[in-house]
Amino acid sequence: MRAAGAAFEQRACKELERAGLKLLDRNYTTRYGELDLVMRDGETVVFVEVRHRLHASHGDAAASVTASKQTRLINTAQLWLAAHRQHAQRACRFDVVSYDGPVDSARMTWLKGAFEAA
Repeated sequence: MRAAGAAFEQRACKELERAGLKLLDRNYTTRYGELDLVMRDGETVVFVEVRHRLHASHGDAAASVTASKQTRLINTAQLWLAAHRQHAQRACRFDVVSYDGPVDSARMTWLKGAFEAA
């Protein structure tokens, strides 16, 4: 499962780089959780959560980013910003890149600004 997650993170990174974003960090881990990708879109720091779901029986992949998951991502993002002071004053955005369906043909959805820090 971890290998599949890494493969989807790599796919998402390539797609976002094709769209003009620049990779700043990947798999940044703290006691709160992990940031899959940290990218820059112009002057905005983008924290990207990558999700995959094979079946939609419990909703699509994007729906798996629950309120508690969002809180963990926000807390982890705050720690990333504190550790990377050169980006601390930039605007920030939380995106979700989701893949739904079989690994070899999963459909990608990019939700820019999927949620906001309260």
